[in-house]
Amino acid sequence: MGWSWTEGIPWPGFSGVLEILVLAAGFYFTIQFFRGTRGAQVLTGLVVVLLLFTILTRLFHMEALYWLLQRFSVYLAVALVIIFQPEIRRALAELGKQHVFGITAGERSLVDALVQATTLLSERKVGALIAVERQIGTRPIQETGKPIDGRVTPELLATIFHPHTPLHDGGVIIRDNRIVAAGCVFPLSQQDEATRTLGTRHRAAIGLTEESDAIVVVVSEETGTISIAFNGRLSRGIDEERLRRTLTSVLHRSKQKKSRLDRVRDRLTLSPAAAGPGDGSGEGEEDVHG
Repeated sequence: MGWSWTEGIPWPGFSGVLEILVLAAGFYFTIQFFRGTRGAQVLTGLVVVLLLFTILTRLFHMEALYWLLQRFSVYLAVALVIIFQPEIRRALAELGKQHVFGITAGERSLVDALVQATTLLSERKVGALIAVERQIGTRPIQETGKPIDGRVTPELLATIFHPHTPLHDGGVIIRDNRIVAAGCVFPLSQQDEATRTLGTRHRAAIGLTEESDAIVVVVSEETGTISIAFNGRLSRGIDEERLRRTLTSVLHRSKQKKSRLDRVRDRLTLSPAAAGPGDGSGEGEEDVHG
């Protein structure tokens, strides 16, 4: 009987296969979560450095350096928590979200008002920055602006962003189908690509979606181009139909009402570092995912 090369390979049992699947899923979702964020490059750099040092120490038998690496791994977990604190906070907030199937009449009315207002502002080349809060609260961002508490209408949004009004140079936050604050200061994205190619207004839109699950609509003051930021990514050159379809799709996955626990969580949301938004210019497009 001939010998097969597979006879010398130790095959994993059921628990081994399960561990492989769990690790593969963990790596996959980690890569998907960090993809396109400022933490992706940091994570890649750390992995490359650790792999390089591990290979060198094992290949050239650097026992002292290998011992130091083993001791350093004890503190690596703490370092990762500090470095990736914004991403970890966002991931935990995502786990606490509740999803429902179907969009309410109020959300449908909100989509119509947003589409009408955005189209009007785009035609007039009036810059705008409009964020729709979903499950993750934005109370710290709201406190940087002025409280409004008004029903969302195209006329009110157009008035807020009129160039000669005091609140035009800032962002609007919408929660529960009402404008809760205007003239808000959104956190600026630190992504290298955004920093090089985009203006302040578009970077502010991306920055807020990196800190929360809000969807942000942007109108460029220079070109009138409509853009959408969601999950840390920006999509430019949006027409009216695509804007309506995207807003409906995102709000479709939002819960209809916030529970009392969610409201308590909103009050406890930590405040991110922020900078003031202005107009956005620059080219380049990234698809909206999620």
